[in-house]
Amino acid sequence: MKSKLLQAAALVTTIAMVPVATGAMAAADTSAYREMDKFLDVYNRVKADYVDKVTDEQLIKGAIDGMLAALDPHSSYVDASDFDNLRIQTEGNYGGLGLTVSMEDGAVKVVSPQEDTPAGRAGIKSGDFITHIDGKLIYGGTLDEATAQMRGKPGTKISLTLVRPGRDKPIDVTLVREVIVQRPVKWEVKGDVGYININTFSEATGADTRAAVMAIDKSLGHKPLGYVVDLRENGGGLLTQAIEVSDAFLERGEIVSQRGREKDDIERYFAKPGDVAHGLPIIVLTDSGTASASEIVAGALQDHHRALVMGERSFGKGSVQTLLQLGPRTALRLTTARYFTPSGRSVQEGGIEPDIRVPQLSDPDYKSRPVFREADLRRHLINEIKSPDNAVLEEDTKDDPRFTATPESLKKQGVEDFQLWYALKTIARLGGPQQVAAVTQSMASNPPASGKK
Repeated sequence: MKSKLLQAAALVTTIAMVPVATGAMAAADTSAYREMDKFLDVYNRVKADYVDKVTDEQLIKGAIDGMLAALDPHSSYVDASDFDNLRIQTEGNYGGLGLTVSMEDGAVKVVSPQEDTPAGRAGIKSGDFITHIDGKLIYGGTLDEATAQMRGKPGTKISLTLVRPGRDKPIDVTLVREVIVQRPVKWEVKGDVGYININTFSEATGADTRAAVMAIDKSLGHKPLGYVVDLRENGGGLLTQAIEVSDAFLERGEIVSQRGREKDDIERYFAKPGDVAHGLPIIVLTDSGTASASEIVAGALQDHHRALVMGERSFGKGSVQTLLQLGPRTALRLTTARYFTPSGRSVQEGGIEPDIRVPQLSDPDYKSRPVFREADLRRHLINEIKSPDNAVLEEDTKDDPRFTATPESLKKQGVEDFQLWYALKTIARLGGPQQVAAVTQSMASNPPASGKK
C-alpha cells in the first residue's frame, strides 16, 4: 500500500525498492572521510553551542534536505508527514481547496490548482504566492503547517491572501472547502469534435483515456472529426501512464527513452499496434504548466506526426525521479535519468515547442503575469543535447492578426477559453462551416467545466 501511495504522487517515477548500501562507506576514499569529519565537527558544534537545544532528528533531517537541495529541484527526502499527505491525496477523501503547493524561499507558492475545485473556480493560478490564511501571515512557516491549515471539514470557509507577480495589489479570496476527488480524465463533445482533458497521470489515466475515446464515439453515434487532448496545467505523474496514453494514439514506434549516468544505461519504451483514435486528427494543447509525463505524451505524438501541438511552450522537466525506500515510512526521491523523445530530443530546460503558438487571450493576465519554467528553478539540470537555435530565422516581428481579440470581446462572444476554442475550431473546419458554427455555439452555451485560464 505504501509503495502504491508513493507511485500516485511521483513525477515520472519508477519505483525501486533499494536497500541502503551498508558497504558504501568501506569503499570511500580518504577525501570522503575528511569531508565526513567536517560534517561531524559542525554537527557537534551546533549540538553543543546553538542558542536553543536542537534534537538529533532536526539536524539530520536538515542535513539530508540540504544535501539533496544541492543536487536539483526534484530530488527530495520523503518523511512520515509526506507519506500521510500522499495517503490523503491518493484516497481523494478529504476536505480541502484542491491546491498543489510548494515552498520557495519561505513562501508558499501555488504549483497548480485542481480543476472543478474551490481553488480552480476562485481563479487561483500557478505561480501565485499565498501570504495569509484567515488573515494570519504564514511567511516563514513550514509547508506542512500551511497545508494543514488549508485542509478542513467540507463546508467550512477559509480566506486566502495571494500575491500574483504582475499585479500591484494582493488578491483576497474566500473559499468553501469541499471533498476533493481526483478525476484524472474528463471528456466532452463539442459539435462533432471530441474533447479529452487529462489533468494528471495517476494509476488509471491510460485506461480512462481509452474509455474517454470510446465514450465520445458512443455519445455521437459515429466517429468524431477529431480529438483535442488537453494537457495544460498537467504537472505529470507516472511514467507508465504517460506511455499508456501515448500508446493509445500510436500504432508503432518508440514513445520515450530514459538514459542514466552511464552511456549504455538506456531504457526504451515502444508502442503496441492499435490506435484507439483510428488515425483521426488530434490536437494536443500545452502551456507552461505542461510538465514531465505530459511532455512525454506531447513529444511522442509530435515526433511521430500523430498530433499537432498547439498553445504555449511546455515547462521543460526532462528528468526521471526514482523512489528509493529507506524505511517503513521514509524514502529518497532521487533524480536518476533524463528522458528523450523518439527523435532524440531532450525537453530539459527547453520544453516542447508548439507547432502553432496560440496565446491564452481570454486570460486578462496573460501578458503581465510572469511565466515560470524548469529553466527558472535553482540548480536545474542542464540540457546536454540542445536543439539548434532557430529563433532568429523564425522571428516574425508582425503581429498575428488572428490573435488581436481582447478578453472582454471574447467574453461577449461566450469564449471563456480561447486556446481550447481555437483548437476545437481548427478540427471543426474539417467538417465545413456548419461544424465550426456548432462548436462555437456549444462553447458559448456550455463552456467546458475544465476550461483553463
